[in-house]
Amino acid sequence: MPDASLIWTERTPRVVAARKLLRRAGRERAGRFLAEGAQAVGAALTSATSAEAFSGPDAVTSTDEAAGRTAGGHRVSRVFEVFATEAAAARNTELLAVASAAAIPVSTITERAAAALSETVTPQGLLAVCGRIDVSLADALAGAPRLVVVLLEASDPGNAGTVIRVADAAGADAVVLAGDAVDPHNGKCVRGSAGSVFHLPVAVERDVARVLAECRRSGLRLLAATADGEHDLFAAETSAMLAGPTAWLFGSEAHGLPAHVAAAADDRIRVPIYGRAESLNLATAASVCVYAAAHAQRPE
Repeated sequence: MPDASLIWTERTPRVVAARKLLRRAGRERAGRFLAEGAQAVGAALTSATSAEAFSGPDAVTSTDEAAGRTAGGHRVSRVFEVFATEAAAARNTELLAVASAAAIPVSTITERAAAALSETVTPQGLLAVCGRIDVSLADALAGAPRLVVVLLEASDPGNAGTVIRVADAAGADAVVLAGDAVDPHNGKCVRGSAGSVFHLPVAVERDVARVLAECRRSGLRLLAATADGEHDLFAAETSAMLAGPTAWLFGSEAHGLPAHVAAAADDRIRVPIYGRAESLNLATAASVCVYAAAHAQRPE
């Protein structure tokens, strides 16, 4: 439990160091990121303690290996430190007890320090310094995956986090962020995932051609989600496609899938629009498609 007699401010060196993790460059340099809120911190602690991959009171500025061991292709995030305001500590006694039992330092911070570490309008007052969760493409596709979600050029961290959450809920084996994609350790992405970044493998790979080739090598059928796809998602023949090992390809929010990537897929699938809406946004379309595959792969 935190020592209430010692309250850190926004000027305390450990808080100042943690604040650097709000920027991508700072996260990449330290190999660590911030998880904010009871849901994300709870998922991080569960991931760390269930794998006995927690650490002692290392400085946040350390550039040592920040991630825990890899189990089944999933890198288990280590939790290096937890920050909590007095009010947040009172609301989350069980979480902080888990951290303390795992010898993870828990430090009391002021409300102003919490605001300095938060990217939200209303800071939740509870944060954890975590090791990176991304894995290699090879690790993400290890073990004969059945369902993989590939996001190409996704730039909105909230949407990326939501898709990771959907993939987790649907029982997908992995998520791959391909091309010039958002950082999965971005605070908005972590919050949007509702803790799911700690539950399943997430790979980041700039080489899109390599992603497609490795998915095929893993036995996955490449299905491109496109507005003009030749197959209706809910047609009988599409259901048969989805029943096998599948990698769904989704494009960016603004531009969709590049034409050459869609052409390289094994099939192009459209989600039918029955009403007057012009289209579905990325997260919604991904939800419909991924769950259709999950259902097809789990026949009653």
